[in-house]
Amino acid sequence: MIPREILKKIRQIELRSVRLVNETLAGQYHSVFKGQGMNFDEVREYQPGDEVRFIDWNVTARMNHPFVKKFVEERELTVMLVVDMSASGLFGSREQSKRELAAEIASVLAFSAIRNNDKVGLILFTEGVEKFIPPRKGRRHVLRVIREILYYEPRRRGTDLNSALEFLMRVTSHRAIVVVLSDFLGQTHPTRAEMAAHLRRRVVLSDTLAQASFTTLRQTNRRHDVVAVQIVDRFEQELPALGYLILKDAETGEVVEINTGDERKRKAFAERQINAQDELRRLLLSAGIDAIQLRTDEAYTAALGRFFETREQRRRHG
Repeated sequence: MIPREILKKIRQIELRSVRLVNETLAGQYHSVFKGQGMNFDEVREYQPGDEVRFIDWNVTARMNHPFVKKFVEERELTVMLVVDMSASGLFGSREQSKRELAAEIASVLAFSAIRNNDKVGLILFTEGVEKFIPPRKGRRHVLRVIREILYYEPRRRGTDLNSALEFLMRVTSHRAIVVVLSDFLGQTHPTRAEMAAHLRRRVVLSDTLAQASFTTLRQTNRRHDVVAVQIVDRFEQELPALGYLILKDAETGEVVEINTGDERKRKAFAERQINAQDELRRLLLSAGIDAIQLRTDEAYTAALGRFFETREQRRRHG
């Protein structure tokens, strides 16, 4: 029996997602995520402006009148949501945690998919694959996906994107839309310094992402269509001026004291974060992966719409 408060939360996300899909994103989703090819539909009489290369010469010869072949897009797709469930996703400086925002974005994409008669699957990962839900259609299936992202209790706390992508390629044989929802943070080996471990890990890209996981991301994008959705919080980008704080890393348990009242340290931290984001964008761009960053303290509707528009324009002119 699912508790009433959980059902209420899922229902709220469903209502927001469906409204956004119906009012804004449904057409963009269809344009941005194309089918895998074109299927023959029928033969019809030639009309001025039709492509000459589509003329069916056999039918034309029999009827003594030009006929052309008509094709329709092979529309049905599979959308695989690969969601980071590591402990850092529980962080949120406003009302919404990163995991809650990830669930809402996943919901929007999932309802867009089923509205277009596409399938949706889910992979939850930490240091390994935590849960796999095979792709299916339908509202009940999407509600289960949302529930798992929000309320699944992972067995581990760390992050290993590499293992999730390798699992994805084993279980998904046909080309799919792969949406990775993560903060793209993992284990590093920093020296103890003035930054709290929870925040210091965000100074540079993790070794895992920059090396093994990046290579696997590139390989995955060759077989599938990968989209990276980075979920971040404001205070992962800039330190608040709150004086001395004792902070604990959500994934490693490391505890460090930091003086956030020092303006030089806050400025240095912000600059390193900018450099880290630039490096992440460079890596994803070199792998041909479209990416968007969404924040827990900002509305995502406009940003998601702009991302769809930009992606559609690039694909159309690419």
